[in-house]
Amino acid sequence: MKKTLILAAVTATFASASYAQSSVTLYGIVDAGLTYTTNIQGHHNFAMTSGNIQNSRWGLRGIEDLGGGLKAVFNLESGFDTSNGSLNGAMFNRQSYVGLHHQDYGTLTLGRQFDSVVDYVGPLMAVGTWGGTYTAHVLDNDNGNATFSINNSVKYTSPNLSGFEFGGLYGFSNQAGGFANNRTYSFGASYKYDGLQIGAAWLQAQGMDFNGAGSVSGSPLAMFNLNHRQRVWGAGASYTYGPLVGGVVFTQSRINDVGNNSLRFNNIEGNVRYNLTPALDIGAMYTYTNANGSDSVLNTNGSRSAHWHQFALQADYSLSKRTDVYLEGVGLWGSGENAVGMTQIGSTTSGGVSSSKNQGIITTGIRHRF
Repeated sequence: MKKTLILAAVTATFASASYAQSSVTLYGIVDAGLTYTTNIQGHHNFAMTSGNIQNSRWGLRGIEDLGGGLKAVFNLESGFDTSNGSLNGAMFNRQSYVGLHHQDYGTLTLGRQFDSVVDYVGPLMAVGTWGGTYTAHVLDNDNGNATFSINNSVKYTSPNLSGFEFGGLYGFSNQAGGFANNRTYSFGASYKYDGLQIGAAWLQAQGMDFNGAGSVSGSPLAMFNLNHRQRVWGAGASYTYGPLVGGVVFTQSRINDVGNNSLRFNNIEGNVRYNLTPALDIGAMYTYTNANGSDSVLNTNGSRSAHWHQFALQADYSLSKRTDVYLEGVGLWGSGENAVGMTQIGSTTSGGVSSSKNQGIITTGIRHRF
């Protein structure tokens, strides 16, 4: 009888330890507010909008300890519109992956995932930190706002090596006889030391839209019908000094078709954020963007270029650790005839492309994280 009781106690102990080593976490962001936009196809607009500072989302994140420093991991994440409750595309349109993590060797995951530009350069941009959706560069041409994720992808992320991290991703076309039709690869690295953070990344999507089941769908630059290849690369740095954080980033994105008609965007951004009090942050950003294209893409009155100046100011007040309210203004001023029809703050969240060279937004709202 005594042996039976001891065996039962030992079994219960191991069962409890096993359950304690596995977990699933429900998390998310709910962001909604009111936004005034100066020009959407010739009209002013005042509307309730979702995802002004961060895209509204919910997700499930899980981990299981397999022993020996090895863990199984998964992440399912879905974006949605707070104002009407609808999903932004597929059920888990942002991320859906499963894989293995080892404390010494890094993480290998498979599924729908973010690329290296989002992972390593995005955290140095206003759009990837405090600024949010409307501070994305013109048309989100460099995917800093993660407008699209990579399907059918295998991704490796290194462990933290004394502040240095690196990673890479490959997205399969999944097409028999068309291995290069809509495939993607990217890689990047970052380094952190004291208050300094630097990062760089490269992304290439080849044969976009040649295969609907391939690695990329929904690139905002697909509007130009240059669907052979999109390349993005960028690098930047930020420095934290007490309550002040400042950064600078350069990115370039280029798309072309099989006839080598092309369009190139260069983006130079400077951003700064200051913590006035433990609850109140203010931030500012300036970005200069220029676009140059071939005659078949940009050629208005003999010009093959366009330029934009983008400014953003934001005040954010924390009501608690998980809830804050914000006020943000973003202005985009273009020059060159080709800026007409291409000027748009953010990607699609502002409502649409301006019918002139300029566009402005003022937004205020509330954000809750859970």
